[in-house]
Amino acid sequence: MAEAARALDPWAQTIFRLTSLSDGASFEAPSPRRAFAQGDDRRVAVKLIERPSTTTATIEWRDSTRCCYGDQVWRAMRARSAGVCAMSGCAINPGDHVYAPNPRPVPRNAGAMILASVLDQATPF
Repeated sequence: MAEAARALDPWAQTIFRLTSLSDGASFEAPSPRRAFAQGDDRRVAVKLIERPSTTTATIEWRDSTRCCYGDQVWRAMRARSAGVCAMSGCAINPGDHVYAPNPRPVPRNAGAMILASVLDQATPF
């Protein structure tokens, strides 16, 4: 199913076509499990908007190549897999306290996580 979703992604299709036309140059198609840190070459901008409760946060997510959410609800949870904090770039290990996008409906940034300790120190803008 992930392959089908990637096949429909215009950016992945462009990279695939560039790769097939290249003469030795290498290009890497974006992976759906790729890190979402601000230091990433995709320049993701993540801002805390507000904390409606102790287990939720409203996040502004801006990613010029994937999606933009002006007021996306993120919920507290434990990380199920390793990843990278979208706000700090720190490593996330399975079991760490994190916030992740509300899973319904499935957002384009569904694999993103923010360490709870980083979000707790952030101030809403």
